[in-house]
Amino acid sequence: MVRTITFSRNVFLPLTNVCANACGYCSFKEPVREGCVMPEAKIRATLQRGSEFSCTEALFTFGERPENEQGFRKHVEAAGYPNILSYCEAMSRAAIDLGMLPHTNAGILTYEELERLRHVSASMGLMLETTAEIPAHRHSPGKDPAMRLEMMGNAGKLKIPFTTGLLLGIGETSADREESLAAIRSLHKRYGHIQEVIVQNFCPKQGTEMAGSPGTSQEVMRETLVMATDILPKDVSIQIPPNLANAATLLSFGVTDLGGVSPVTIDYINPAHPWPALGALQGIAAGYELRERLCVYPHYCTEEWIAPEIWPPVKRLAKLIYG
Repeated sequence: MVRTITFSRNVFLPLTNVCANACGYCSFKEPVREGCVMPEAKIRATLQRGSEFSCTEALFTFGERPENEQGFRKHVEAAGYPNILSYCEAMSRAAIDLGMLPHTNAGILTYEELERLRHVSASMGLMLETTAEIPAHRHSPGKDPAMRLEMMGNAGKLKIPFTTGLLLGIGETSADREESLAAIRSLHKRYGHIQEVIVQNFCPKQGTEMAGSPGTSQEVMRETLVMATDILPKDVSIQIPPNLANAATLLSFGVTDLGGVSPVTIDYINPAHPWPALGALQGIAAGYELRERLCVYPHYCTEEWIAPEIWPPVKRLAKLIYG
């Protein structure tokens, strides 16, 4: 039987690069300055183009707790919104109006904030990265593992289809990776909400504290994928990023998904690594059945898991994509 590899067709919209964290490997974070909030006109134009390319997912992301950075609030207020969450809500509704499903990666959120965004998001996500305390996170209060696990648990309580993952090669050990996967498994067994786990290789970026790091080896990727296959429940998809990893050589180690790929926007987190063209995914997945999916997996496309406000577009797209 030919195994299926899935992917989603998305647009990537970073509402701001301002972030309260300062991770040693990150080149996404930018200072507060003029233009630090993505203009609404650009977002709407990108969403329109995504619709024309039959994208089904609008990935909204922004730096964690940008309002904690001095001077940021006036920029989001100048855009016409009291805070970044309100902006995200409004732009999510714009995506829905154009036939796309929002997937929100907003960093650490409270239970109340998760509940609020659930009404405009088909799915949400937060990378656990690692349960280990590592030097690369010493200036990043939001990377406290306990805090991230608590948020993931709250998402489960709220029945939010959820994506999380590990970032490999940032100072963690093999034992740390095993512990991180076990923590994710525990949450999923309790709440059943983890759709997918991303096994992401760290790629060094110029100008960062970890620019001289060797990055993640293929051996570590293979070892972690095998570990993930052994530890995670079978209904949790295992994803690798095809623009960062040598995906074609790793699919046989338990990978089931290639993540969101955009025909419209770049990967703003890893701008030096362009997405493969959608046609090129067929070559990467040679020998497997490549199938498009939504940002919400088929078994979560029910009224139990999707908020009433977003259920009609989820139901329509699920019928189109999943049949």
